[in-house]
Amino acid sequence: MSLRHHARTPRRIAVVGAAALTATLAMTGTAFAHVEVEADKPQARAENVTLSFVSEAESNSAGFSQLRIVLPEGIAPGDVTLGEAPKGWKFKATDDGYTVGGPALKAGVDAEHKIKIRQLPEAKEIAFKTVETYSDGKISRWIEMPTGGEEPEQPAPVLKLTAAAPGAKTVSPSPSPTESTTPSTAASTPSAAVTETDASQAASDTAADKKDEDGMSSGAVTGVIVVVLLVLGGGAWWLVKRRTASSES
Repeated sequence: MSLRHHARTPRRIAVVGAAALTATLAMTGTAFAHVEVEADKPQARAENVTLSFVSEAESNSAGFSQLRIVLPEGIAPGDVTLGEAPKGWKFKATDDGYTVGGPALKAGVDAEHKIKIRQLPEAKEIAFKTVETYSDGKISRWIEMPTGGEEPEQPAPVLKLTAAAPGAKTVSPSPSPTESTTPSTAASTPSAAVTETDASQAASDTAADKKDEDGMSSGAVTGVIVVVLLVLGGGAWWLVKRRTASSES
């Protein structure tokens, strides 16, 4: 074996190794896609904390259209407000968290958004289970928690917290937003007023109609009496004239 062959052998091994690594990464590329969360104040019971989320794109043909976040225990949906989001995306609170979505992002573009939390709970770490929806309908769920010391395939983003500051207190959570199907008092009052007005107007119209009917009835009776009198008067005149003629004869 020549010296040239010995010199090329390590190079070939390096090339083959790099190719194998590239192929492995290509086959498992989706496994590296995940959701990350960071905080400007990652401390238990910290108030007015900004959380930053990054959902890594894992589709080459579709972009993100919506993210659904399940809040951990100790954070109420009413304590969350939207900070930043992709252009055109809207924030909506749900029973257990919130959604943020809108016009689909371009394929391969990560979805980044920020929210502001009224207060972080008393805990060592908190998870934000995330469900991603793509413009083609594909759904990616990052909701798994570690079990038995094994790392899950699609782990939920976890935020580790330091101990609460001395004297920090837990504030009362805001009430969760709910959608009521029962009309409010303010909304029902105008309706009642309108109903009463309509009823009054209807009563007035009825009275007017009755008055008109009464007027028409009186007029009709008077007319009949006049006609009768005229008839009787004419008849009496005719009888008188006839008797006069008979007497002259």
